[in-house]
Amino acid sequence: MQAPSEPNESPKTPSSPGSFVETSTSGGVTYALGSSVVKPELSGSQLHGLSQNVPSTEYIEYISPPPLNISDSLLVIGPNSDLTTEYDISPSTGNLQVNMSTRPYLAPLQSTPHLSRDGGRGGHLNGQHLFLFCDTGLYTTPTSSSTGDFLGFVPSSVAVDVGMNGLQGKALNLQDGIGAWSDDAGRMRSFAPLTEGEQSYNLNMQAAGQRYAVWPESSIILLDSETAIIYAPIIYDNVNRATNKAVFTYTGATLLSITANGEGGPVAERVVKKLYGQDEIEWGCAGGIRSWGPSGIGGRDGKVYIFGNVEGGLLLGRTLPNDVTNHDLYEYWDGDSWSPVAPAPSSTKALFLSGPFMNIDIFYSPRHLTFIAVYLTVYADSTFYFRALETDSAILPPYAPGGNKSEDYVENIYKYAWSEERVLYKASPGLSGKFIYSGGFHRGYYGSDDISNGGSKMLLSWTAPTGQDPSSMASEYQLLTAEVEWA
Repeated sequence: MQAPSEPNESPKTPSSPGSFVETSTSGGVTYALGSSVVKPELSGSQLHGLSQNVPSTEYIEYISPPPLNISDSLLVIGPNSDLTTEYDISPSTGNLQVNMSTRPYLAPLQSTPHLSRDGGRGGHLNGQHLFLFCDTGLYTTPTSSSTGDFLGFVPSSVAVDVGMNGLQGKALNLQDGIGAWSDDAGRMRSFAPLTEGEQSYNLNMQAAGQRYAVWPESSIILLDSETAIIYAPIIYDNVNRATNKAVFTYTGATLLSITANGEGGPVAERVVKKLYGQDEIEWGCAGGIRSWGPSGIGGRDGKVYIFGNVEGGLLLGRTLPNDVTNHDLYEYWDGDSWSPVAPAPSSTKALFLSGPFMNIDIFYSPRHLTFIAVYLTVYADSTFYFRALETDSAILPPYAPGGNKSEDYVENIYKYAWSEERVLYKASPGLSGKFIYSGGFHRGYYGSDDISNGGSKMLLSWTAPTGQDPSSMASEYQLLTAEVEWA
């Protein structure tokens, strides 16, 4: 979308209590006026509560081809990269689209499954707000006196907000789409596609405790107006069935391209089977940030930045939007300059943001004319923190009125220091009393009133473990959300 060269509204004063910063609006984004950064301050917060699953009522009656039979020599304990790189994508995984060829196969979903899943990061894409989950268990509906029966298990799933209850301060309703289901009983397809090698291995070995999973753990990164990407870790999970102790091994990262422009629900395409290897930094798995070019938000110019979350803080890589699938076309900040060679994980000089991060989102705030980082730490204190980039003067994107069309505004995040850590939101532990995790900022939820568009509101979500049976009414995990108001 091409931003206008001049503001299309006269300066105004935002309505937030205690705020007297003049603003102007251009291209649907409201910017503070002036040459200085506006120090971020908080006004309040409100807990929405526990989100509810409201599955769709239809599915696509598609019969997947028989799974590929792989050699017994591959059905051994331990990760094997060939199962990822040497096989095609499994047609029994990945959500389906409703189109001319699949519409004749629409059929009623006979029962509504009970879901237990963790994760829930996401963001706004093409008019829908996505919540992406990792391990997802499916059960028949439990009651207050009985648990549900096991139906199936997939390593990832996706739901969209229906009703946008958060706009009224209420708990969210999340719907899994028509294309998510594999049968009328409520079994599910994995949202993130698996290769035939990974899927066949899982079908043979999962009962004994071994499997592969692709986990969409970060917020989505918009690539253009209709497509988002996620750099997702490929995990090998080995569970000791006697003790239920799990050992998770990172085997590399894949790249998912996500669209949400059909009635079947969001769809992920695995555009690279493995982009980064097991011996490399987990580039992109903690997320990243889109640097939009002069053509504006939704354009294909600018750059894609990705984070490397290592002990001590965040490293930084980047590439062009059209090159995200090409491993060799990324470059990395080494503390002095950009290099085609990634820094060592122990390189403190290359860190652009120091800290013990569990989950993190970094975004540009037009309201404050600078960047803000929102995160959970590894200290497991169930607290969201934030830090702001402290620059000499206001930062304006190249597409904004007064912005320099030749500058990459995201480069500022490694050129300047970040503020001291401040508390953003303190969440209550789950029913189990254990810490929350998989927390993040859902960019764009509040539309023009969203902090990412120059408004004052922010949606936070997180997973809270319950300590309960996943087939019980409480589930093993719960997704909660809250609204934060900025001054």
